[in-house]
Amino acid sequence: MAAEARNGAAVGIVANPAAGRDIRRLVAQASVFPIAEKRNMITRIFSALGAVGVGTCYLIPDESGIADRVRRAVGLGPPEGQVWPEVVFLDMEVEGTPDDTLEGTARMVAQGVGGIMVLGGDGTNRLVAQACDGVPLTSLSTGTNNVFPMMREATIAGLAAGLVATGALSHEEAARRNKLLRVTVNGEPRDIALVDVCVSGATWTGAKALWRADALDQLFVTFAEADAIGLSSIAGLLRPVSREAPTGVALDLAAAPDAPRTVSAPLAPGLMAEIGVERVFDIEAGVPHPVRLERGVVALDGEREIAFGPDDTLAVVLEPDGPLTVEIPRAMALAAQGGLLEQGAAASLRA
Repeated sequence: MAAEARNGAAVGIVANPAAGRDIRRLVAQASVFPIAEKRNMITRIFSALGAVGVGTCYLIPDESGIADRVRRAVGLGPPEGQVWPEVVFLDMEVEGTPDDTLEGTARMVAQGVGGIMVLGGDGTNRLVAQACDGVPLTSLSTGTNNVFPMMREATIAGLAAGLVATGALSHEEAARRNKLLRVTVNGEPRDIALVDVCVSGATWTGAKALWRADALDQLFVTFAEADAIGLSSIAGLLRPVSREAPTGVALDLAAAPDAPRTVSAPLAPGLMAEIGVERVFDIEAGVPHPVRLERGVVALDGEREIAFGPDDTLAVVLEPDGPLTVEIPRAMALAAQGGLLEQGAAASLRA
């Protein structure tokens, strides 16, 4: 497949400068994901996108150093033998808040991108999912307690994303529909989570990241894997549920010494906690589950987002129609089967 054949295709890249740099570097043993490596990942993505014919790549400007380093790399030009798409930074003001991600994603969609690559953690993907309007995501882990995005080499992820964005692979072939959890307040939709919703009786907020087991009361998950880290690991160690399953899992929690059962769960890298559990049960799509506390905070994908009191009625609903994500192994297997990266005589023989 010649690169110039599909140079009208575009891909957006959302790289969260703050991902991999939160309080869990202080309270646990999480590693730091440096700005320099995020820049290197982006330039490797450029080479992959260019190789499969993506003509334009949109990025969000930032004040943390990623944008400046990428601009310098673009000014120097691609390494010898590589082809990069045209790199366009969106014309928008940034404030260093989640609104940057929401606005940037919406602007990418308006530009007609065929895919969005996300460099961040669960929280970053949650924000992008709210504004992506059906555009498939390709998620690369650069955060802390990453469950939704995978650890993949950026070059391979870029190839998979580019093949979907150019139409060489269809959404039906190479992407998966994900579940999500929606939180309603007084009957009105408030926010979503892609992995877990955790209700805590703690009334203080402090850092947004939820990393302590104190006062945890309820946990809802879209999927739970036994080898995960973070809040969803509690469910994963008791009742695993796959990303593809139509159901999710919920847990009613309790103080560990008095609970009917306890589990040792990794809430953050190097941070084990004893979690008391009263009940574990499956949740079906479309069925609202009430929050039983009168006052507290709700964490979405590990970050405190909603404070509530006695005048608020909260519920959590599992929904099956979450964001599309490119399945990188599946996409690359299909590319191999179809000879999508072959050129010359071999590709002609396949045709």
